Amino acid sequence: MKAQATPYFTFNGNARDALEYYKEVFKGEIITCQTYGEADFDTPKGADDRVMHAQFKKDALFFMVSDSFPGQDVELGSSISLALELDSLEEIQNYYSLLKEKGTTLMELQDTFWGATYAKVKDPYGINFTKDQ
Repeated sequence: MKAQATPYFTFNGNARDALEYYKEVFKGEIITCQTYGEADFDTPKGADDRVMHAQFKKDALFFMVSDSFPGQDVELGSSISLALELDSLEEIQNYYSLLKEKGTTLMELQDTFWGATYAKVKDPYGINFTKDQ
C-alpha cells in the first residue's frame, strides 16, 4: 500500500482560476477536472460549474483541488503551507518571482542562519508557499 499525505485545497468557487494560475506558475498540468454538474448526484443550485475534484501535477509536485458548495464558505488559514523543495537557486528565484507577482510576500527571499535560501509567499488564493534549498 502506498502511504503518503497529499495536499487538498478547497476554494470558494475559484478553484478553476487557481488551477490555471498554478499551471502558469509551475508549468504543470491539470490531470483531471470534474465539475459538480458532471456528478451522478443532485447538486445545489449554482454548483454545476464548480470544481468537484481536480488533480495538478508538475514532476513531484502533486495536489488536489475542489470548490465548496455555494453557501459553504471556506475560511482560508495560515496553519498549512506547501514547502517547495527545489534543486537550484535559479528555480527558487523563478518561483519566488512568479508567486509574488500576484501574491503577498510574507518573508523576502534570503539566505538564512540555518543555511537555506528561503522565502514565504501567500498566493492570490490564500495558499502559503515556502521555498527552500
